[in-house]
Amino acid sequence: MRLLLLVHAFNSLAQRLYVELAERGHELTIEFDVNDSMTREAVDRFRPDALLAPFLKRAIPEDVWRRVPCLVVHPGPLGDRGPSALDWAVLEGAERWGVTVLQANAEFDAGDVWRSIAFPMRDAPKASLYRHEVTEKAVAAVLGALDRLGQGGGPTPFDPADPQAFGKPRPAMRQADRAIDWSRDDTATVLRKIRSGDGVPGVRDEGVSLFDAHPESRLTGAPGAWIARWEGAVCRATVDGAVWIGHMKAPSADPQNPSLKLPASMILPGAAGLPEVQGDCRDLWYEEADGVGYLHFPFYNGAMGARQCERLRSALESALARDTRVLVLMGGEDFWSNGIHLNLIEAAASPADESWRTINTIDDVARALITATDKVTVAALSGNAGAGGVFLALGADFVWARTGVVLNPHYKGMGNLYGSEYWTYTLPRRAGAENARRVTEARLPMGTPEARRLGLVDAAFGTTVAEFRAELAERARALAADPALPALLADKRRRRADDEAAKPLEQYRAEELERMRFNFYGFDPSYHVARYNFVFKVPKSRTPLYLARHRRMG
Repeated sequence: MRLLLLVHAFNSLAQRLYVELAERGHELTIEFDVNDSMTREAVDRFRPDALLAPFLKRAIPEDVWRRVPCLVVHPGPLGDRGPSALDWAVLEGAERWGVTVLQANAEFDAGDVWRSIAFPMRDAPKASLYRHEVTEKAVAAVLGALDRLGQGGGPTPFDPADPQAFGKPRPAMRQADRAIDWSRDDTATVLRKIRSGDGVPGVRDEGVSLFDAHPESRLTGAPGAWIARWEGAVCRATVDGAVWIGHMKAPSADPQNPSLKLPASMILPGAAGLPEVQGDCRDLWYEEADGVGYLHFPFYNGAMGARQCERLRSALESALARDTRVLVLMGGEDFWSNGIHLNLIEAAASPADESWRTINTIDDVARALITATDKVTVAALSGNAGAGGVFLALGADFVWARTGVVLNPHYKGMGNLYGSEYWTYTLPRRAGAENARRVTEARLPMGTPEARRLGLVDAAFGTTVAEFRAELAERARALAADPALPALLADKRRRRADDEAAKPLEQYRAEELERMRFNFYGFDPSYHVARYNFVFKVPKSRTPLYLARHRRMG
């Protein structure tokens, strides 16, 4: 089919649908929902068989939905209506939820039903549920709806008696609905409130917005008291325990001077005076089982600042010194890594200097991984990866990914950033020179089937994180017990020595950083402008041509 994706932004769900539909041979183009006239123009130019809206904040124009089938993805079960569907589900502790594909009409979320799929809820932040359960069921629902459409079928009217119709109309959630009462709310309640707003918009509390909350089982204090800090996070007591808050956003009354979401200790007044206690707060840890080491680093949103890179390099070197045969780099459940931390860079006194410092520290991590010749290394991607995070993973001997993972193996969308992490060595080594050029120039998301064809991923398995990690453990155990492992390591050492003799790693790094220095300090401000627009979520005024295929057509 010819499918037009109309989106408020090209978010994780829209990207996953794009790669799934492209893999099935559909002809795709994307239009950002800037205004009604541009939507009409996109329809007129592309003449789609259907319009797909996986992430919208405005209504589709009536003259569009009356002449083109318009399928809207709603992150709620049958009967659910309103813009805060998943927020309410998390806040109220729903045991099951759903995704519904509706036919657009004159009322939000009230059209006829193409497909609806329910799923059990997980105790997790809204953003994590959206990236996993909602996305997986949305893909299945959209594919089912398109199959019906392709066979000449249509949607069915909503039936309140349907067993799947357990939703109800709800208003937009207000900050008052999730306000925390520290004198009364227990830890579970505080977690639900913060997690219901995680990602966007956060929970406003005493002048700041809270994000990234985790329970603490050992530290206690007077309810509402700030009691500890650890690696950017701060801990606050509840009536029956405490919670760690990883990130905050300060208020800003000046539209010309917006605020950033940053590590909580950078925002909370007096955080520096709190005792430094780790407690249950961890974003980096190592464990072993059956001769295999597992290094976890679930950094928030997959972003890695200079301090996080330094800690990761130190942990990686310690793990490599252990008496194991295989080391698996786990990343996090939601993201493996997205490369350098743009918010921290934007907040620095000199973003150029902080960019330079951060790219050098992540290069140090990549070098430690590439030069680890006495162990087999595996990058295990249970979550998405982007930019430098993808190329960091390519430094491992094997890249294994969950089947639904989406990669963005390019930098150019960030103001023509050149990139480092030794990608000029690792990418051609895996994909070949021509495919390497095509990958970095494309600026489009990539699913695991394409990544496997290009050599960026060696194996893809498991639909859920639990399935992926269970099979991962089996594969890693088998690899560690393989009698051929010594020969594999000997071959790895020979190849690394040959590559080093042909062109030293430091030469790759120097050449990459020479281009990066120009991005950071040169006369072209494109990287700094693109970074500002990205971190402050400046709305797009038009759809980039690499997405809007219909605007490149004759």
